[in-house]
Amino acid sequence: MGSLEEEQLGQMVHDFIELDSPTVPIFSASSKSSGALSRSNKSHRCVTKLQVPEAGILECVLKHMCRNTRDHEYEAEKTTSRRKRWLALRLRMDGYNASLCHTSWLTSLGCTAGEYEYIEIIVGDGMRVIVDIEFKPQFEVARPTPAYNQLTDSLPLIFVGREGQLMKIVSLFCSAAKQSLKERGLHLPPWRTDTYMHSKWLSVSSVSGLTSDDDTHSNNKGVYITESEVKQPNRSRGRLGGGSGCLSAQLSNMTINCC
Repeated sequence: MGSLEEEQLGQMVHDFIELDSPTVPIFSASSKSSGALSRSNKSHRCVTKLQVPEAGILECVLKHMCRNTRDHEYEAEKTTSRRKRWLALRLRMDGYNASLCHTSWLTSLGCTAGEYEYIEIIVGDGMRVIVDIEFKPQFEVARPTPAYNQLTDSLPLIFVGREGQLMKIVSLFCSAAKQSLKERGLHLPPWRTDTYMHSKWLSVSSVSGLTSDDDTHSNNKGVYITESEVKQPNRSRGRLGGGSGCLSAQLSNMTINCC
C-alpha cells in the first residue's frame, strides 16, 4: 500500500476511534424537534466510543475495503452478500474468529418477515463484535426531515462495535425515524420498526467460524460456502433493552445461520 493510501487509512481510523474529542452538536438550537439535540449527542457518543479490540478490527476492515478497487477477487463478488463473505474470509485470514451470520425471521405480531447478513467476530471471552459494511443505508427513510438527515450523517457507512452499542444506536434511530416520518405525515413502514431493526443483528455468542474447508474456496472466482457447510441453530432470546413489546415473541421465530 502506497504512502498516500497509508496516510488516508490512518486518518480514517483516527477519525473513527477518536475518544477525547468533544461531542459537537449537529442540530441548531432552532431544531423543530425538541429531542433532536439530545439524540444527536447520544448518536455521536455511540459511534465514536470504540474500544481497543474494535479499533484493530476496524483498521483491518478499512485496509481490505481500501484495496477492493484493485482486488480482482473482490470485484468478482458482484453481490453485497458475497462481498461480505469475501471480507469475512479476509478477516479470518488476519487471525480473527470471524463468521458470516445470516438472520431470518417470520411475520408475527405485526412485524413483517425479513432476513439480513452481517459479520460477527468473537474476541476475548466470547465478546461479540459486529461488522456491517452497509450499516448507514439501513436507517434511510422516505422524505427525511433536515433533523433526521443530520442525525444519520453521524453514522458510519461501516459499523464495527459491540452488541450493546449497536442496540443503543438502533433504538435511538428507530425513535428518530418515527418522529421524522410523523412530521412528514407518513406512517412508519414495517421494515423500520424497532423489532424489525433489532432482528437484523440479533445473534448468539456461541457460533461456528469459517472452517478450514472454506479457505480452499478462496480463489480468483471468489468465496463460496455450500449449503451443507452452514450450521442452522434455532435460537430464542428474551427481550433486549430498547426493543418493542413484540420482540420476545418475534425471536422465537428467528433462525440464525453462521458460517
